[in-house]
Amino acid sequence: MSRLGLNPGMVVQEFGFDADVCEALRAGIEAVTGEKLVDEDFGDVTDFAIVWFREGDDDLADLLIDVQSLLDSGGQVLLLTPKAGHAGHVPPHTIQEGSSLGGMHATSTFVVDADWAATVLVEKGRSK
Repeated sequence: MSRLGLNPGMVVQEFGFDADVCEALRAGIEAVTGEKLVDEDFGDVTDFAIVWFREGDDDLADLLIDVQSLLDSGGQVLLLTPKAGHAGHVPPHTIQEGSSLGGMHATSTFVVDADWAATVLVEKGRSK
């Protein structure tokens, strides 16, 4: 969790939740922030967003534009996609293209668990 820059009191919004998500990651974020994750319908600005995205979901660029509109200035997005060989895998070029068109770029990528990989995205022109 330390690589994400999460702090106590931060509000983290979650997009694309479904039964297949990594509950350990969700619980870890809540433990660090001391706050429950808020859903897509949360009506205020947030500090950080996690996005579960699978092949076949809506357009990634459009989703990232929507997510950014709800983030406080400088907020990061953790894009979670199924790992290669798993149903719903998103090819790296799709992530690169979608994040670029959505006004973001990747700063790091890492494995979350046996099923999910994560890519940290920030606004273009900003580094982690």
